Amino acid sequence: MMDTELTVRKAVLEDVSLVLNFIRELAEYEKLADQCVATKEQLAKYLFGSNPAAEVFLAFEGVQPVGFCLFFSNFSTFLGKPGIYLEDLFVKSEFRGKGYGKRLLVEIAKVAIERGCGRFEWSVLDWNEPSILFYRKLGAIPMEEWTGQRVEGEALLSLANSL
Repeated sequence: MMDTELTVRKAVLEDVSLVLNFIRELAEYEKLADQCVATKEQLAKYLFGSNPAAEVFLAFEGVQPVGFCLFFSNFSTFLGKPGIYLEDLFVKSEFRGKGYGKRLLVEIAKVAIERGCGRFEWSVLDWNEPSILFYRKLGAIPMEEWTGQRVEGEALLSLANSL
């Protein structure tokens, strides 16, 4: 449990460097640092511009930034309701096990309830056993019958120009 004061707040444009640092730390943890090419300029435009593509919460222990989460809206046609997709959740290693990750998820769950969402979902790397166990304790269930699909880079360009 938390020993000192934890605060969570929505990120603002002035936090763009902090958000990028958290994204880079997450990429390092997930062994995907070579794929992390995001820039402050991109984040400023797409997270804090006139039409934000996602939202970010930041967690602090006192004044020390300890974690973040990034999420966006989606829609379930079967439920006929909006949903929330958690793209990233990261807590610095030295602050894990104190309830900060749960607190960030609670904040997103509150947003989901306020917005009338039918679900809140995310993906986790199959090797990340500590996170999988953490999510199970919170009541998350695996979607084992589903596999993620992605089109990016040259394949995305090719698809867009295929007709």
